[in-house]
Amino acid sequence: MHWKILFGMALGVLTGLALSQFSWGPSLVRDWIKPFGNIFINALKLIAVPLILASLIKGVSDLKDLTNLSKMGFRTVFTFILTTVTAVSIGLLLVNLIKPGSSISEETRMDLLSSYQTEASLNISKAETQKEVSPLQGLVEIVPENFLGAAADNRNMLQVIFFAIMVGVGLILIPGGAAKPVKDFFDGFNEVILKMIDVIMITAPIGVFALLATLVIDSPKIDLFAALGMYGLTVIVGLIIMIGFYVFIVFLFTKRSPKSFILGIAPAQLLAFSTSSSAATLPVTMERVTGHLGVSKEVASFVLPVGATINMDGTSLYQAVAAVFIAQAFGMDLSLGTQLGIILTATLASIGSAAVPGAGMVMLVIVLAQAGIPEAGLALIFGVDRPLDMCRTVVNVSGDAAVSTIVAKVVVEKPAATHLRNIPV
Repeated sequence: MHWKILFGMALGVLTGLALSQFSWGPSLVRDWIKPFGNIFINALKLIAVPLILASLIKGVSDLKDLTNLSKMGFRTVFTFILTTVTAVSIGLLLVNLIKPGSSISEETRMDLLSSYQTEASLNISKAETQKEVSPLQGLVEIVPENFLGAAADNRNMLQVIFFAIMVGVGLILIPGGAAKPVKDFFDGFNEVILKMIDVIMITAPIGVFALLATLVIDSPKIDLFAALGMYGLTVIVGLIIMIGFYVFIVFLFTKRSPKSFILGIAPAQLLAFSTSSSAATLPVTMERVTGHLGVSKEVASFVLPVGATINMDGTSLYQAVAAVFIAQAFGMDLSLGTQLGIILTATLASIGSAAVPGAGMVMLVIVLAQAGIPEAGLALIFGVDRPLDMCRTVVNVSGDAAVSTIVAKVVVEKPAATHLRNIPV
C-alpha cells in the first residue's frame, strides 16, 4: 500500500504540473479530479466519530475493574498518558522552533487561502473568537449537553471523547452479566469500523493522486514542496527524540542499557515499520518483551494490549507537528491556549486511535477541527503521510515496550516476578 500511495503522490504531482501548462488544464483538474480528493477527505471525516467512540469505549471497558486495577493498572495508564503528553509537547516545541510552514512565501500562502477561502476564513474567525472567551470555557465545552448534537459535528470531538470515557467507566462499574451484551456490541462495532478503515485506505492512492494534482494546480510553487520536506524532517527528528526518551526512562527505572533495550525490541520495530500497524505487530512485541526484555507474561498481557489501544505517542507527536504546520501554511498564528488545547486533544484522541494504518490521519481531523485549523489543509501533508506513518508506528510500538518494561520492574513486586532479577542486562 505504501508504494501505491507514493506512486499516487508522484503521479498526482506530475499530472498537476503537466496540466498546468494548458489553459484548460486547471479547470479539468478542479472539475474532474479534485472531487475524488474531496470524497476521500469526507470518508475520513465520516468515520472519525464512530472510530473514536468504538475504540475508546472498548479500550476503557477492557480495563475490567476500576477498584482492583491496583498499582499496575493505574500506573500503566498514567505512564502512557505521561509519555503521550511528552510526545505532543516535543512535537509542538520542534514545529515552533523550526517553523516549517513559515518558509512558504506570502504569494503561495495567498494562493492557498484563495483555494480554501471559505473554510479558511471561517476557521480563522473562529480561532480569533476563541481568544476572547473565558479561560475555563474550554473545560466547560468538554461536557456535552446533548451527545447526538456533539456527534453531529467533528469540531465537538472532545465531547464525544468525554462521553465514550463515561460509557467505558459505566461498563466497568455495572455487573459483568449486564455489561457483556453492550461490550460485545462495541467490540463488534469496533471491528466493523476497523474494516471500514481498511476499505477506505484501499482508495488512498486515488485520493492522494487527486489531492496532490489539485494542490499543484492551486499552488504550483516550489517553496511549498520545500516546506513539506522540512515538515517531514521535523516529524522524524521528533520521533528520534522520543526513541531517545524511551531509552532514557527505561535506563532510569530499570538500569537496562540502551543497547540491550534497542536490540531486544528491534524485530518488533522493523515489523512495525513495514506494516504501519501496532495491532499487527502486537504478537511480536509481546514475544520480544517477555523473551528478551525480562517482562513477565502477566504484565505483558495487560500492558501491551492496552498500549496498542491507548498509547500512540508517535501518532500524537505527528498530529501536533501537522496541525501547527498547516496553521503556519495558512498564515494562522495559534495562541498558547490553542496549542495547549492541541496537547489535550491529541492526547485524548490518541487514546481512541485505532492501531491500524491510516487511523492517525482520521484522528488528525479531530485535532484540526478542535483547534480551528482548516481541515482542507490535509491536502498539504497527505502525500508524505504514509512513510511518516511507518516511522511513527515504530515509536508507538517502542513506547509500549518501554512502559511494559518499566511497569514490570517498578510496579510488580511478587514472587512470581522474582526471576526478572536474574535476567542479564
